Amino acid sequence: MRRNACGGTPASDTITPLKDNKTFIINAYSDNRESENKTTRVIGIVHHKDVRELYCWFCCSSIHEIRISQAKIDVHVDRFDFPYGATDLQCLEPKDCEPHYIMIHWSREGKIDQLPEFEIRNRYAEDDLLGFTVCISTMFGNYNNVLQFVQSVEMYKILGVEKVVIYTNNCSQLMAKVLDFYVAEDIVEIIPWPIDSYLRTTSHWHYSMDAKDIGYYGQITALNDCIYRNMYKTKYLLLNDIDEIILPIKYPDWKTMMHNLQKQNPKSGIFLFENHVFPKTIFEPNNPFNISLWGSVPGVNILQHVMREPDRKHVFNPRKMIVDPRKVIQTSVHSVLKAYGKHVYVPMDVAFVYHCRIPFQKKLPRESLIKDTTIWRFNKSLVGNVTEVLQQTVL
Repeated sequence: MRRNACGGTPASDTITPLKDNKTFIINAYSDNRESENKTTRVIGIVHHKDVRELYCWFCCSSIHEIRISQAKIDVHVDRFDFPYGATDLQCLEPKDCEPHYIMIHWSREGKIDQLPEFEIRNRYAEDDLLGFTVCISTMFGNYNNVLQFVQSVEMYKILGVEKVVIYTNNCSQLMAKVLDFYVAEDIVEIIPWPIDSYLRTTSHWHYSMDAKDIGYYGQITALNDCIYRNMYKTKYLLLNDIDEIILPIKYPDWKTMMHNLQKQNPKSGIFLFENHVFPKTIFEPNNPFNISLWGSVPGVNILQHVMREPDRKHVFNPRKMIVDPRKVIQTSVHSVLKAYGKHVYVPMDVAFVYHCRIPFQKKLPRESLIKDTTIWRFNKSLVGNVTEVLQQTVL
């Protein structure tokens, strides 16, 4: 569409602060799934107590008018006591125009040229859908786990991924080099995520652990933006961290697995997989995959860690998800908060989340761990692919 703006200032960054300093806008998306009335859903972050009133300024360029309506402010329930949380601003569109741009303001009155203007995405669906897209949120803390990152991306590719979307706050120079390689390969899409320029962030998930403005670098907001950003670009979205891989047991890849799961559960769009921890502190002594060429690369070699922790009694086992994004309204990290259709809890013998990280059960003796070499099923392709990428980037 040829730009025909109404005089606002085009938003150019991923995160746009409003002048009230308590509201941050990410993106605006057309969302007409719930009613006959057309709606624009604006993904943002707001202070849950201080922001009580916001207005949607629609740019009706065809009739050369601005139409204003009050936004319905819906702060997501999974805020974990932080003052700021992921928020949907639901804006009812005017009936006599099809707006392509919107501005958000705390008042019905103001100067248009001082308001940030957002293009309304998802106005038109893509012609062809990708099969699988992975959403990674968020990369922060001068991230430098290069080896595990490359292994994870190469595993995703073996299993069927076509795009990996990463909300990147901060990483090492070496990691940036690897990201550039994958961007050039058209597998990775980088979304800049400078949230710490606006809010006091923490790597903890609950306010009681670190009393800052927002938890885990705004992970939940990034995940929701990723849902809507890719809603009409991909058939399935995987919502997980870079140290997690959804490993099929019964099937060779995600495509075969999801075809069968969807056939068995035709009314479902949310598939949840058990998360199982493989401590990176426990090594397999008879490991045939101690690749000497990888030794100089910083990070974890997941092929060396095939001992998993047993389930803990009376402790919730968090899950990660594969979703049909068109069925999702709001998501959290381990569950979907609002959705169309049903949820499916996928059994462990079908697939599970391989999660290589510091142990949850630190005092557990080695003999209590369970040897699980599922990851080794993919070693032949994985070793060769990882070595090739490392040779072209960091070695």
